[in-house]
Amino acid sequence: MVSQTLHLLNNELSGEQKSLVLSGDVMTGLVLVDIVNGFRTVGAGNLAQECPINKFLELIDETVRLAKVFCEKKWPVFAFLDSHHPDIPEHPYPPHCIAGTNESKLVPSLQWLENEPNATIRCKACIDGFLGSIEKDGSNDFVEWVKTNQIKVILVVGICPDICVLDFVCSALSARNYGFLIPLEDVIVYSRGCATFDLPVHVARTIKGATAHPQELMHHIGLYMARGRGAKVVSEVSFDMLLEP
Repeated sequence: MVSQTLHLLNNELSGEQKSLVLSGDVMTGLVLVDIVNGFRTVGAGNLAQECPINKFLELIDETVRLAKVFCEKKWPVFAFLDSHHPDIPEHPYPPHCIAGTNESKLVPSLQWLENEPNATIRCKACIDGFLGSIEKDGSNDFVEWVKTNQIKVILVVGICPDICVLDFVCSALSARNYGFLIPLEDVIVYSRGCATFDLPVHVARTIKGATAHPQELMHHIGLYMARGRGAKVVSEVSFDMLLEP
């Protein structure tokens, strides 16, 4: 059933995914959304995966690859970490990624980013990283990052393309459209650098109040929605040969 539905979506809600080659000619920033233990590491919390999932493995590999080149070239990197206060739930989800716990930390293969001078780490207590970057005085860390680094393009990877990634992308695009993110021009989502969780229909039916969340379908829909809001979606990201480490 899922494969039939995915085939239908590919026909009815299709969208070409091109390749992206980064040359350094246009200032590009890499944005990581919630690649933390609480979502990615098996058994790390209420919303962590229960077993290894190939899409998550690919997400990590691709993110590490990109982050290493960005840091070697001293290009800006911004990492959102889902981080919640234990007394402030995030409906409709159970407690997860509690601040100060291992759940809210970057996955082990990316923790080296914490010591990189060109990487900005931002804890957020809500689904949307753009809103989660707002300080009490009204300033916004993400907006300042874009302006300070004169970023024209952001390349987005993370978990999940239909929830946290999508919400951030939509807010960033709206802010760009209204002139709040000058000089940002393009928001690009890397499909192989994204993954969402899997809750099949037959499993959801056994859980009170649960909503089914078939992984492949929601991954496709999330990317389709992002494209519909004005993002570009790419299936491959490479670097100009002169930039390869």
